[in-house]
Amino acid sequence: MIDWQPSAPLANLRRRAQIIAGIRRFFAERDVLEVDTPTLSAAAVSDPHLFPFAAEYVPEGGGQAQTLYLHTSPEYPMKRLLAAGSGCIWQLCRVYRNGESGSRHNPEFSMLEWYRLGFDHHQLMDEVDELVDSVLGCGRSRRVTYAALFAEHLGVDIHGCEDAELARLGREHCDFRGELDRDGWLNLLFSHCIEPRLLQPTMVFAFPASQAALARVVEGDDRVPSAARFELFIQGMELANGYFELTDAAEQLRRFESDQQSREVFGRAALPIDRRLVSALQQGLPECAGVALGVDRLVMLALNASHIDEVIAFPLQRA
Repeated sequence: MIDWQPSAPLANLRRRAQIIAGIRRFFAERDVLEVDTPTLSAAAVSDPHLFPFAAEYVPEGGGQAQTLYLHTSPEYPMKRLLAAGSGCIWQLCRVYRNGESGSRHNPEFSMLEWYRLGFDHHQLMDEVDELVDSVLGCGRSRRVTYAALFAEHLGVDIHGCEDAELARLGREHCDFRGELDRDGWLNLLFSHCIEPRLLQPTMVFAFPASQAALARVVEGDDRVPSAARFELFIQGMELANGYFELTDAAEQLRRFESDQQSREVFGRAALPIDRRLVSALQQGLPECAGVALGVDRLVMLALNASHIDEVIAFPLQRA
């Protein structure tokens, strides 16, 4: 039995440590505060497509057990810090997503997340480019709208086509026979037909407003109002996901509740809404942009690794 040994070569782990040290220098030079927030939370992520791990907290000596959730992202508590007056902040932490395993996924992985006051999503795209270039030496990414990629790779105008046209393309290109809503078809086509072709650094922005998640909806990025968010792809792999952050507490609560309804439609259990985040937004979240970046994937790109096991010491199979 050799499964006690790390899956990653020690040389790769040393390079990983160098990259993390460089990330720390990057933010120190910009006077961005490093923070540390809990990995366990009484609330859970709202995204109906993510599955958090649940754990039971039992008070010593007895008492009522409480269900807690391992975070899928440090976003919610970091926004509470922003509302409390922290200023610009960053964090590198372990996050947990149930069911995610494969060449680019491990259920426990490392996420870098940061928030910049006074930035919009375009300014944050610039800073993401600076950070990634400092590690990979890849230069500035291509900037392209979500709709332009559909026109380029699938020849379809997503602003003018009917749902039936997207369904036809999905069945033709992805061999999918089920039924999906409009965003479902868009997500399927993007992941199967567009994402694998984004080999050179590509920053995709102006997502459909229906996919805003925790971002605000703006005019000017495309010919219709769109979500002020972006994703960075390199070698056909998503590396970062950023938002010009929503600050409207009422709208955020409405989206949380809509996510819960989506969970019901998908046959998934409802999860507790983070009311503390809603209260923080009511207090006032400063104008800011934030982004999450997969550190393991960044190291994979730096080392030209084909599997995440090559850049982490002990993946699930050796945990």
